[in-house]
Amino acid sequence: MSSALLSVAGIHRTFGSGPAAVHALHDISFEVEPGTMVALVGRSGSGKTTLLNVIGGLDRPDRGTVTVDGIDVTALDEDGLSALRRERVSYVFQTFGLIPVLSAAENVGVPLRLARTPQADRERRVELLLELVGLAGHAQQRPGELSGGQQQRVAIARAIAASPRLLIADEPTGQLDAETGLSVMALLRGIVESEGVTALVSTHDPVMMALADRVIHLADGQLTT
Repeated sequence: MSSALLSVAGIHRTFGSGPAAVHALHDISFEVEPGTMVALVGRSGSGKTTLLNVIGGLDRPDRGTVTVDGIDVTALDEDGLSALRRERVSYVFQTFGLIPVLSAAENVGVPLRLARTPQADRERRVELLLELVGLAGHAQQRPGELSGGQQQRVAIARAIAASPRLLIADEPTGQLDAETGLSVMALLRGIVESEGVTALVSTHDPVMMALADRVIHLADGQLTT
């Protein structure tokens, strides 16, 4: 049996049909070992986001299988996919995705509430995570009161709050300036090491590639290396 945390085997995904069909992914196969950070690299339109969506169960492939932590994602029904995203897979998006009316601490605590974590344990975990991402002094501020970089740090803390096995980050520094993006990338690298999470990060940034344990190149829906 494979020791991989993530196994992608023969994934195909096509949108549309006939002459207008777009072959977004073609026969994608790779594995990712636990506790590693992998950079998924490719030009806009190469299929990166589609691949991440298939891996996380947000989209279904036409053929092939995705296995995360021993679970066949492609065989799950909607309830199973919800449980997967609640317990094993989490996301960091380019646009942060924070709830505007909640404070930083409340945003980070959302996954723990969904997991019915006892309040005292939840508060300790939120405090620890905000300290980990360098925002201990901003717990009561709402997203609109934070900079873009601070919002992304809150989003990262929220993503790892429930101790997922796999963290999927789709261009997490795309909305940030170079200096802030570098600090966020370094934070992701540190979280892989401190939390033991496996991370799959799509990026154009050469610094992120340098920080990754491995780089996977995608072009026109196919792996190129």
